[in-house]
Amino acid sequence: MDTYNVGLTSSGYMDMPINHKIFLAQFDTIKKLAEEESCVIVGRCADYALADDPNLVSVFITADDKDKIQSLKELYQIDDAKAKEVMVKTDKKRSSYYNYYSNKKWGDVRSYDLCINRSAIGVDGAVDMILKYIEVKGKGKN
Repeated sequence: MDTYNVGLTSSGYMDMPINHKIFLAQFDTIKKLAEEESCVIVGRCADYALADDPNLVSVFITADDKDKIQSLKELYQIDDAKAKEVMVKTDKKRSSYYNYYSNKKWGDVRSYDLCINRSAIGVDGAVDMILKYIEVKGKGKN
């Protein structure tokens, strides 16, 4: 992977907290990656970074709590209580990060092109919906 010089050592960034420097580096990297080729970026306020990109498809995928807990149990080999704790903390971190850096509200349907409940249609169904959306959006440009 190429390394991008995001200019974080210039005088304007010297007094900036490290988390802001990291965000700006990610923001710049997301924009550069999207300029180079089609890509999927999960999180990191990518919809905010690419807001002016006409090819952006912003998707919010959620699931019912019981399904999220089950997925976490399987992924991390943990019990129900620990999985619920991880779910709550992770969603809180995601929400705080997105709300802070994007000045939008995480999970607000107005921030996304497409919102999908994975519990209703499964992972493969979500993928199918996203691909179909991209196809229809592409036809609408002609």
